[in-house]
Amino acid sequence: MRNLILIAMITFLGFSAQAQTKKNKNFKYTTEVNGNCEQCKKRIEKAAFGVPGVKTANWDISSHQLTVILNEEKSSPADLNAAIAKVGHDTKEVKATQADYDNLHTCCKYIRE
Repeated sequence: MRNLILIAMITFLGFSAQAQTKKNKNFKYTTEVNGNCEQCKKRIEKAAFGVPGVKTANWDISSHQLTVILNEEKSSPADLNAAIAKVGHDTKEVKATQADYDNLHTCCKYIRE
């Protein structure tokens, strides 16, 4: 009888510990975004934070790399790239429209490929 109770308690504790494991839906995503200056940095990061599920966003001026932590249940990298292109900055995956690019300040206009 004592062994039966012990087995039941161990089984119960095993299931309760397993039920509390939380799957992390956040992942780190890095892409290249064209830009030149601090204004570009503010604009790109603001556009990134406007995408649901973005936890952090940092664009490096010298390397042109945007690094974000993104919740995959709320949005995708495609959503992020589209939002950045909408404010006039090209990414590797999505190019901004000419009209959006033309709306950039003069110092923010980069050489388009």
